[in-house]
Amino acid sequence: MTLPLLSTAPVSQNARVNPFAIGNDDTPRQVPQTIGRNATSADELIEQAYRQIFFHAFKVDRDAVLESQLRSRQITVRDFVRALLLSNKFRDDFYRCNSNYRMVDQIVGRALGRPVHSNQERIALSILIAQQGLGGLIDHLLNSDDYLNNFGYDTVPYQRSRVLAGQSQGTVPFNQQAPRYDRYWREAVARRAPAGHNTAWAPSGGFSMPRPAWLADAPSPLARKIWQGLVTTGGFALTGLVIYIAATMLSTAGS
Repeated sequence: MTLPLLSTAPVSQNARVNPFAIGNDDTPRQVPQTIGRNATSADELIEQAYRQIFFHAFKVDRDAVLESQLRSRQITVRDFVRALLLSNKFRDDFYRCNSNYRMVDQIVGRALGRPVHSNQERIALSILIAQQGLGGLIDHLLNSDDYLNNFGYDTVPYQRSRVLAGQSQGTVPFNQQAPRYDRYWREAVARRAPAGHNTAWAPSGGFSMPRPAWLADAPSPLARKIWQGLVTTGGFALTGLVIYIAATMLSTAGS
């Protein structure tokens, strides 16, 4: 039997406060709520949707069919956002790299433009992922009053009330608060790797983890640096020797 969604009480956050600040560079980028007759507004909506969901979309990540359907008004902006959240790009780069709890933070921040209200909401929505999968959570959020009242069918989600009057600084953009994956995923990858040497492995980032099995027979970073230094020095010495021999031969031939 499917358990009902746990009820959670919202907390007082920026997302629940109407902004009164004058627009500036920190104001979320918004475009007209309806797609105009010209192609410019549709292109702006598409680019904003890619930024909001993927933060940056390469050419291979774009969906030409979806873009065409949005430009011709066959689908709404909400349908376009749902398709991006259910795309292989989002599944591979976000869903499979995070736990259910952190996935809730990612999707709520991108789809509703706010952080989770509390740990109770995080737990309730993570249970929804466990029961109905990623699609169930996305449908629940995009069909909620929270989404429809703030964005409707033709507005791309954005971070709400990031800048409030009376604050010297705005809230850090969500994409900087919650990168694609964090230390949890790096440690999970290390745990899943076959058992190897217990030598600590410290890639860029300042943390250490067990050395993966696929690096068991590889030289240590210090050994690689020494080898590279020797190769570089030997290369310079060999080049100098070749130049010296050539110069000697030319001088002998001239005399």
